Amino acid sequence: MADAAGIAVRCEDLRRRYGEGQAAIDALAGVDLEFPAGQLTGIVGPSGSGKSTLMHCLAGLDRPTSGRVWIESTELTSLGDSALTKLRRDKLGFVFQFFNLIPVLSAEENVTLPLRIAGRDVDGEWLETLLETVGIADRRRHRPAELSGGQQQRVAIARALITRPAVVFADEPTGNLDSASSADVLELIRRSVDELGRTVVIVTHDPRVASYADRLVMLVDGKVSRDTPVMSESQVHELMQTV
Repeated sequence: MADAAGIAVRCEDLRRRYGEGQAAIDALAGVDLEFPAGQLTGIVGPSGSGKSTLMHCLAGLDRPTSGRVWIESTELTSLGDSALTKLRRDKLGFVFQFFNLIPVLSAEENVTLPLRIAGRDVDGEWLETLLETVGIADRRRHRPAELSGGQQQRVAIARALITRPAVVFADEPTGNLDSASSADVLELIRRSVDELGRTVVIVTHDPRVASYADRLVMLVDGKVSRDTPVMSESQVHELMQTV
């Protein structure tokens, strides 16, 4: 069993192969990583490098061909479908490029939806903290169609945090936003780590997004090419141009 002390996510010799025989593609070719709690990690790499596959395997959205994944002390790769679904619901938060809000629900109802699905009570104090932190307390009764793209992504971030997850996975979370809204959302993700103590793993191709991280993991051809502390946006851009 992995030593989970201070580690939110861990994987060992993670491999994901698609297809068979000569047509097979190794999206992940033996990845070993640890993601410390309370840290924002950016996963970067060229198109086809395996970064989204890595996130999906770490988050239990896809099963690896081989290797092992732990969320805290629980090994994902040993769980059946129902147990995996429960772990994702209880331990993980997700923020995607598309906001995936329910159109007929208010902002507040969208935020608390994961708790209602799980049959759990809403912690009113935590809800208010989140709504204030993400800046939508005054828009809580509005439905998604009445909110801007940036506001909808703020709702999605609050929804990802409402269960106090062990880790939040974000896949290109600013991909559908203009530059001003992107900056606001990135600052919010950064605050969720610094002020709320969350652990975030963010997949991106954008050096500006990656520069908000504490640490960068670069994948090339399904393998870890670099694992380095955060750099400036220009340094991140130069690094990403080397592959």
